[in-house]
Amino acid sequence: MKVAAYQAPLHAIHSLEVLGLIREQIDECKANGVEILCCPEGVLGGLADYVGRPTEIAIDVESGQLHTLLSPLASDRVTTILGFTEIDHGRLYNSAAVFHQGTVAGVYRKLHPAIHRSVYTAGDETPVFTIGDLTFGIMICRDSNFPEPARAMAARGAAALFIPTNNGLPPAKGGPELVEQARKADIARATENGVFVIRADVAGRAGGLISYGSSGIVDPGGKVLQSARQLAPDLVVAEIETGSINPTRF
Repeated sequence: MKVAAYQAPLHAIHSLEVLGLIREQIDECKANGVEILCCPEGVLGGLADYVGRPTEIAIDVESGQLHTLLSPLASDRVTTILGFTEIDHGRLYNSAAVFHQGTVAGVYRKLHPAIHRSVYTAGDETPVFTIGDLTFGIMICRDSNFPEPARAMAARGAAALFIPTNNGLPPAKGGPELVEQARKADIARATENGVFVIRADVAGRAGGLISYGSSGIVDPGGKVLQSARQLAPDLVVAEIETGSINPTRF
């Protein structure tokens, strides 16, 4: 199975422009046999911790609001993982949806929203999802620094972990060292659990924030199959299949 990570431009995630960009990646993936595409954390609207009115970017899943928003991204061949701010009974969650064949197949909520303080409520579940022959888990950004979520998902059969990430931070906090830190976490989670790790980040400068982009794909042995270009949009792809790992770039 081929999987991909989309490194989205930081400037686009605060507008509906990003839907068109994601649609382009889905079409590219479909043309090249990719079955699962991972997009960044907060790719739909940005992160609530960095906007003046967090509820304005919040999306309700139960009401069908998320399904309606994602409908232009429907594909019969490409399943897409997308980060967004979820609102549920007045609480905000940093979430990621699995959008499969035009339906929201499931949602993961970030377990560790921030180091100090966040407007997000912490999630408390570690679900796994199955698309085709692949069972996988999702960890959002900082969750990947902790061994326990990955271990729990691997124990439930996950052969891959997708990590929507958003390292768009003030320059004093968002230096290039975050790329190395993210890759070390990817390698640790991959080798500890014998799984593939696919991380999708944002990249560029916008609104006083910067992200160098830590998107990449790591195999179960800790080998880095792909790393995205820094400070620029990118799409990295690899085939995650026992005995046949063929990294490619489009």
